[in-house]
Amino acid sequence: MSQAQLEKLLTIFEKMPTLGSLSLEQERANLDEGGARFLVPDDVTQEVIDADGVPAEFLVAPGAADDRVVLYLHGGGYVIGSIKSHRYLMQNISRHAGVKTLGLDYRLAPENPFPAAVEDATKAYCWLLAQGYKAKNIAIAGDSAGGGLTLATLVNLRDKGIDLPAAGVLISPWADLSGEAESVQARADIDPMVKPEGLYSLGDKYLNGTDAKNPLASPVFADMTGLPPLCIHVGGKEILYDDAITVADKARAAGVEVELLDEPELFHVWHAFAPMLDEGQEAVEKIGAFLQQQFN
Repeated sequence: MSQAQLEKLLTIFEKMPTLGSLSLEQERANLDEGGARFLVPDDVTQEVIDADGVPAEFLVAPGAADDRVVLYLHGGGYVIGSIKSHRYLMQNISRHAGVKTLGLDYRLAPENPFPAAVEDATKAYCWLLAQGYKAKNIAIAGDSAGGGLTLATLVNLRDKGIDLPAAGVLISPWADLSGEAESVQARADIDPMVKPEGLYSLGDKYLNGTDAKNPLASPVFADMTGLPPLCIHVGGKEILYDDAITVADKARAAGVEVELLDEPELFHVWHAFAPMLDEGQEAVEKIGAFLQQQFN
């Protein structure tokens, strides 16, 4: 554990405003500006795309296979976050998986509540198929709400009878919007990034009256039979710890191959801080190795 790096990050987190304490516009601007502090390396190709009406962007690191792609769904509680906030993480996955990454600006709540995000992610995946990418050469990945959305999209694709991708990657997934998991309260005091009140206020905006246990809103409640292999990463200090562990357990019980990384001392989506934290970079490299194995 890189203790000095970790302590520096925790000090930064302490000075950050609590999620939900600012206006929606400021919350969105803060996350975008924070993510943009990590500059995309000059050797990465960026191409803005219209994925059947959904704004998207290819990020392609040197050596990436032209016929393989990760559809990436950013986090932000379905209310904030964008391609801009997650570019560095997306290109880092491209670099270490050896494939293209397609970041998606799916519609956000409250302007576009559930099921808009699921519809957009499903549409973008089908757009990739229409472009000639084979399902076996596509993976879907995401962090936080994007991790839950990844799982919901896989469930939706299966239920619609659409060919499933090679794999799914869930980074600190928010897969249970009910707020009833034990870790939500049990780990609230030790989670340096996410507090229940702020997170579930975003969930309410996304749900807009929908039952929180709808399996496409909270895929922890979905039947996971027939899903592709899943890579799940979670930190031990997360209020969303139980989301990841329950998904892993249910998926395995349904016969799904699961690779779980449980890091006891780490926090929500530590991968995004790879430029500042060795463990963040190591976790991205593990995702890259997982994806290479599934594609091969």
